[in-house]
Parts: sequence; structure tokens; C-alpha cells
Amino acid sequence: MWQGLWRSRAGSRRAFSTTARKILLELTDMTVPHTWYPYARTMRRRIILYVGPTNSGKTFTALQSLQRASSGIYCGPLRLLAWEVAEKLNSHNVPCSLLTGQERNEIEGAQHKAMTVEMADITREYECAVIDEIQMIGCSKRGYAFTRALFGLAAKEIHLCGDPCVVTLIQNLLERTQDTLEVRCYTRLSPLVPLKEPLRDIRRIRGGDCIVSFSRDEIHTYKRDIEKLHPAINCSVVYGSLPPETRTKQAERFNKADEDFSILVASDAIGMGLNLNIQRIIFTKLDKFDGIARCYLSVMQVKQIAGRAGRFKSKYPVGEVTCLKGSDIAHLHRALATPTPAVVAAGVFPTFDQIGLYCTFYPNFPFSAILEKFIATVTLSSMFFLCDSSNLLAIARMLDDIPLPMDSRFLFCTCPVDKDNRIIMGALLEFARNYAVNRNVPLKRLLTPATMRVPSTQKDLAELESLHKVLDMYIWLSYRLEDAFVDRESAITQKHLCSTLIEQALNYWNTELSSRKAAKRELIQNLIEEGRLPEDETPGAQRASMYNLNMDREVRIS
Repeated sequence: MWQGLWRSRAGSRRAFSTTARKILLELTDMTVPHTWYPYARTMRRRIILYVGPTNSGKTFTALQSLQRASSGIYCGPLRLLAWEVAEKLNSHNVPCSLLTGQERNEIEGAQHKAMTVEMADITREYECAVIDEIQMIGCSKRGYAFTRALFGLAAKEIHLCGDPCVVTLIQNLLERTQDTLEVRCYTRLSPLVPLKEPLRDIRRIRGGDCIVSFSRDEIHTYKRDIEKLHPAINCSVVYGSLPPETRTKQAERFNKADEDFSILVASDAIGMGLNLNIQRIIFTKLDKFDGIARCYLSVMQVKQIAGRAGRFKSKYPVGEVTCLKGSDIAHLHRALATPTPAVVAAGVFPTFDQIGLYCTFYPNFPFSAILEKFIATVTLSSMFFLCDSSNLLAIARMLDDIPLPMDSRFLFCTCPVDKDNRIIMGALLEFARNYAVNRNVPLKRLLTPATMRVPSTQKDLAELESLHKVLDMYIWLSYRLEDAFVDRESAITQKHLCSTLIEQALNYWNTELSSRKAAKRELIQNLIEEGRLPEDETPGAQRASMYNLNMDREVRIS
């Protein structure tokens, strides 16, 4: 469509001006995104929408249909979910390839694919497709990818899994495509009990508990404090900036009944993508910093996290949820009792073709200024909203002075990175400069002898996590600019080493603390046997007595 409009620019200066205005209006018109996918529009697709709370079996049912199909595609919100589906299908003798932004595992002869939703393949026909967590179509950052998958997948049968809050929107969207829709409602398979009493004190924590915090530093602080107070307990940790493979290993350690890691300290990263044997969810607080200000968790967020407690056919079939502070209990109960607010609009975002053609009308403008103008003039209907462009604009401004072709400039700008992480943004800038000058971006060895060690502080760990993301970014770019980012295998090797060092750090801190705990217990017993420490003293009194004896300084645990 855009190419035809572009050819119509020929003619007189006045005709060109009129045609140009028409093209600009067409380019910024995002009221009918379903028309962007003509292949899918030639089909009369059958859509089945499974709705229900967490742990209701809706995704399990959809995947059974995918497994039975002669060809199929799974689109999920996380790499972990795509990996899990690929593993499951392959274990059931259904060859399935894995494709994410940073991973490619092509299985010879496979007619099934599992991928992250951004990678949704709209170029070929499938018998069956599954889009998981479809309510994320209303996500301010990633909603556009779910809209693209919903409108663009050329599958005879599409299974959507999500929350009931999305039903009306899906019905309205599919009226445009004239696909058939069937809604199936599911209920939770195991009870979830909101407790009336807060925990109040982490001394009351027990095996199977998951402490939920929204600060990386607080997560490590809670882990340290719990392990100090409970000599027999070790904590696993899960949060967003950990590498996916590390999150999986930490979750597996928590899930194993024969392990000592019976407590999980986590962020909202547990809300989806991990199967966890949690008996009780404990919110340390019900507000978090959203990048601008502190605000209460939404009803959807509370339900998504709380719903991870009590997994069907697990060690803890009945889930419980409470808060650390009494002041949060009323809000928790209100959120769990409140229907999730309806998702009223779907996210959209311009394609490269739209942006690229738009740029030709402003040849002397910086790319970031053109993007800002495009975004400011977009036309939307009430059914759609433009997804957050702050990351794209931040990268565009950073790269404005680098001479890059339009296609690669747009690619660098859409690279999935955190604009607020100086290490990652610095690496992206260096990659772009090298590409502009040489069209060749060799990977300098990031894991030098100075960094190739187990981090001993939270600062060191945070830097190693950022380094892992830099390697992830290089791999992402290598799949899109293969002739320039030539050291993919080296990046993959270094990324695995990076993950290993992060995992070892978490293990080392546990092991070191456990050995100190054991040494302290042995010292206390020896002092009691020598008569230097009363046997019936409380732990606090024992610590005070040991300190007076100058013994506690030898084993500084408390």
C-alpha cells in the first residue's frame, strides 16, 4: 500500500504537495490495523478464547489442541514460557522449534514453533495457534505485539488464553476481521485463601512461603535477614534482572522438596512464566515505583501474583495470601474481591515501512525529531492506543549524530534494552558507532579476568547482570545483522559463563552464611558444655553473652 502511494508523488509541485499531505495522513492513520495483514484477512479463522484466573487450566487445554494439530505456533509473553512449551511438545514426540529474540533452536522437520509474541510468524499458514496472556494486549509497552499476533496470525484455529477482563475488547476487535469467536470460561482448580492476619514479623515465616518485594536491593536484604533469623532455612531469589536461566534454576531449587531452599524471595517476575510450589504469598507492600511515582498495584497485578500460591496437584494444593504489614490487609482483600477492570483498548505501534516512508518527507530532520512528529500526529480510534515510545525515542536521540542507514537505525532503536541502564546504553552506542564506521562489530571480550569472578557484593552482582544483558543484546542484533555482528557464538559462550557466575554468587552467599551458622551453632554448644554460656538463654541473650566473651566477633552472623 505504502509503495503505491509513494509512486503517486510524481507530478507538478502543487500536485506533489497535495499528494504528500494525503500520504502523511495515510501513514499516521492507525485506526484500522487489522488491514495491515492481508494474508490473515483472506482466511475465516476460528477463535477460541479461554478466560479464567491463574491456575485454572486454560493454557493447558489450549496446548492440548496445539499438540494435536498437524502444524502450530505458540506465542507467549516470556522466553521462559516459549522454552517450556517447546520442551513439552518435544517430550511428547511433537517436533517443535524455539525462536525468541535471542535464541534459535530449529528442529529439523518441525511443523510447530514456540516463540515470544514479538516474534510471531505471520508469513505462513498454520493449522493451530496459541496466544498466551492475551490480556496483555492492553499493556502500555508490549500491547502492540499481541495486537499484531491477533490480527496477523494466519491460522485456521487460534486459541487465546487470558483474564475475563479482555472478553469485550476481543469481541469488538474480531467484529472487524469477521472471524468466529467462542468464549470458554474456567474456574480456579485449587482454592486461594486471603488471610485476615498479616505476617508482621519475618520470624514467623515458614517453608513454602514466598516473600514478594518490588526492589532488587530489598529482595537481597530480606533474603539475608531471613537466613540470619532462621539457621535451617536458605532462600531462593527470583527477580526481573536475573538471567532467565538463573531464574529457572532458582525456581527449581525452591520447588525441590529435598532441598533446604524452602523460602522464595521474589519480585512480580513470578506473576507469569514459572511453575512454583508456593503455599503462601506474602506481600511486603502493595505499592511500587512505576518509573515516575509510587502507586498501588493494580487489581490485575495483585491477582496475578497472589494466584501463584496453591498449585493444582502440587505439594500445596491450597494457596494462601497475606501481607507483611497490617495496614495493607484491607487493600489486599479489596483487590482480590474486585473484578479486574476491563481492558478497553489494544496497543498498536507503527511498522518500519510506515516510519521509513514518513522519514523521506523530512530528509534534513534528525530521526528522533521525525519520530516525535509522527507520534504527535498519529490518528487512533477509541479501540486502540499508541504504545509507550519513550525507550525508542531515548535511543533515537542518542544515535542522532551517528550516520546509519534508515533500516539499521530503526533496528537499533527497537532493540529491547533498558534506557535507564547506563552500561547497556553505553554498549548499544558503541555497537552503533562501530557498525556505522566498519559495518563490522566484533565482540570485545567483555568477561575480562577482572570481571571473571564470582561477585561478592550486590553492586558487583548488578554489574554482572547488566553485562549479561549486553551480551543478550549482541545476540539479538546478530540475528538481524548477521554480517556485522559476527561473534554470536562467542557471545553465547560468554553469556552462559556470566549466568554461571551469577548463579554461583547466589549459591556462595547461601553457602557462606550456612557455614557461619553451623560454626556459630557449634561454638554455642561448646560454650554451653564448658559452662560459659547458660543453656536456657534465649538466642538474643546468647548473642549478648557471646559478645561479652568476645566470641561473637569470631563468627559474625547476627
